[in-house]
Amino acid sequence: MTAPVGGALWGRAEQQDFRARVRGCLLGGAIGDALGAGIEFASLAEITEAHGPSGVTDYVEAYGRRGAVTDDTQMTLFTVDGLIRAHVRRDTGAWHPPTDVHAAHRRWFRTQHEWGPDERRAGDGWLAREEWLYARRAPGRACLSGLGDDVMGTVDRPKNPESKGCGTVMRSAPFGLLVGWEPQLVFQLAVECAAQTHGHPTGILAAGAFAAIVHALVRGEDLDAAVQKALVQLATRPGHEETAEALKKALGAVRQGLPSPERVESLGEGWTAEESLAIAVYCALVAEDMRHGLLLAVNHGGDSDSTGAICGNLLGALHGETALPPAWLAEVEGRATILELADDFAMEMTQGPALHGPADSAHVWLARYPRG
Repeated sequence: MTAPVGGALWGRAEQQDFRARVRGCLLGGAIGDALGAGIEFASLAEITEAHGPSGVTDYVEAYGRRGAVTDDTQMTLFTVDGLIRAHVRRDTGAWHPPTDVHAAHRRWFRTQHEWGPDERRAGDGWLAREEWLYARRAPGRACLSGLGDDVMGTVDRPKNPESKGCGTVMRSAPFGLLVGWEPQLVFQLAVECAAQTHGHPTGILAAGAFAAIVHALVRGEDLDAAVQKALVQLATRPGHEETAEALKKALGAVRQGLPSPERVESLGEGWTAEESLAIAVYCALVAEDMRHGLLLAVNHGGDSDSTGAICGNLLGALHGETALPPAWLAEVEGRATILELADDFAMEMTQGPALHGPADSAHVWLARYPRG
């Protein structure tokens, strides 16, 4: 993994806009995840029977509470943690972000198997000490098996070579928030990190395409243009056909009439990487606002939490945190942690040299994001 090229000139207005998009992306994903969590395994008929003809229109109870998030949000947060630590560790001369993201995802794996934080592991940093993250929320089998040992999957030797589940896409929005990176490097990093748990070309490339779309949005592109740019990048990659076709189908569905659950379901169920991406992109493209887009993204008979999370990532990156529905934001699980992590990420990306360097670093920052 080469070091990123180029960079942004961070004036105050640019920093504020970037922070709003980071917050919007991460919190929007959590809200979409929580909206879909209670209906993830229900058919459309079961959803409308239980919640009325419009389906769910608000949080419903899942995992013993309203507003509960799933493994989608958990893994996304650990992806952010890994990216911050990669940038902090660069001061030591070590620069291999996939290794840092893999270590972060291994810390997530431990949350799924341990009772709570282990204070003896000083190198875990602050996120792994958040007790609410030690909850098992239907994690994907490939994510668990891919991270079950210290061996890191790579593009040449991926874990779970036949798997193309949506677990690659639902955790990959943070790569797109690397706004100072070139688009090709963002795509490549998402691909390399997807191979750590899923090996099928579609599973890997859908993650890269999603990261590239988020990246273009954060840089100020509209969603249609962002998807077109991702398709250009996809076209150069072997095995891209399934992912490209799914995205083109999503673009085509926009022109086929008013949005409906049936039109969403024409794109698939969202259990696979390319279907979850297509559904989320379609719902974000036709969204009248955040509320409309997210409800469309979860009210279908498929992987509702993942399509909701991915759509929330997209709409949040596009519109920023002020577009988030206030009542949903107030009730979503882990809001304080997500906000804290989002602001840390924005600070690292815009003011990292003021926080740490080869010679002098803020002790508090290295305690939060250890270099080890």
